[in-house]
Amino acid sequence: MIRALIVGVVLAAVASVAAAQTRTSESAARPAAKKAVTAAKPAARPAVRSTGKAAKRTSAQRRSVVRRPVRPSEGQIAGLHRVDDPLDLRSSVALVVNQDTDEVLFEKNPQAVLPIASITKLMTALVTVDANLPLDEELVVTRYDRTIDRVRSWLTPGVKLTRGQALHLALMSSENHAAQLLGRTYPGGLSAFVDAMNAKAQMLGMHDSRFADPTGLSSDNRSSPGDLVRLVKAAYEHDVIRDYSVSTGTTVQVGKRLVNYHSTNRLTASPDWEIGLQKTGFISAAGRCLVMSTMVDGQRVVMVLLDSVGKYSRIGDAQRIREWLAKRAAKPAEQQASVPVATADLVGPPTM
Repeated sequence: MIRALIVGVVLAAVASVAAAQTRTSESAARPAAKKAVTAAKPAARPAVRSTGKAAKRTSAQRRSVVRRPVRPSEGQIAGLHRVDDPLDLRSSVALVVNQDTDEVLFEKNPQAVLPIASITKLMTALVTVDANLPLDEELVVTRYDRTIDRVRSWLTPGVKLTRGQALHLALMSSENHAAQLLGRTYPGGLSAFVDAMNAKAQMLGMHDSRFADPTGLSSDNRSSPGDLVRLVKAAYEHDVIRDYSVSTGTTVQVGKRLVNYHSTNRLTASPDWEIGLQKTGFISAAGRCLVMSTMVDGQRVVMVLLDSVGKYSRIGDAQRIREWLAKRAAKPAEQQASVPVATADLVGPPTM
């Protein structure tokens, strides 16, 4: 009896010690478990933005998610691209004339009146030169010149450049802030400048044309192929406009930096082309546009290409036209084909 009592007491003591050890081990395991859980959690992202290729991929992925569908041009909406032409042009509107005789050599949808984007800057240049404003006068960029375009520009508020430099950048590099600067510093300000643009258009017989700003960013800057031929011929009369428009590059002191600017038309650097004047343009409503005065087999021609689809398609169209003109000139006069005319059998684009 006594032995059984002793055994029971011993077993109870052993059980008590075991329970105490279990509680101790559990208490010790809790911090370790917390550490393990904490280590398993992802580390917080650093506040510093990542750089390099990884950042570029992330940025590209973000753009692909929020990318909006490309807006159709007015020419596409009007169905002008459904018109076939003998040269299979990617431009929905084209007009080619002999600059000296006004002979029409090729035309496609010549009745169209469309936005002309930065071809507007040819009129900006004309108005500036006609006003006889000193090209060496120093102008200062302000914040009002920066609100017209979200595209990055070196012409930040406080930057100083001459009127001649602004004219050069507007014609060669299609610098929107430079064009806006020319308009804002015109006597009477921007509104007087736009009035002068429209008055000049009427004086040149450009009755299908209307101008709303000096940059061409507004789709309210509109014209027809025939009117643009008149504009090119008028601009061609000024040496400074010709020289600046066909320049391939220039360097401008912007603050403490030297900034290199280049032409938006790669044909100006091609030895195969003899270009006397040119201007490119692009906004969504207008598509890709190009006007040029160039020599083809001894004759000076004006090319007007509007509403082209594709980044380089207007250049390809110009090359097709030049090749066609060269082949046409090589044939005897009696074998030369009549002037190709391609016209939309549609109501036509809006002209408002």
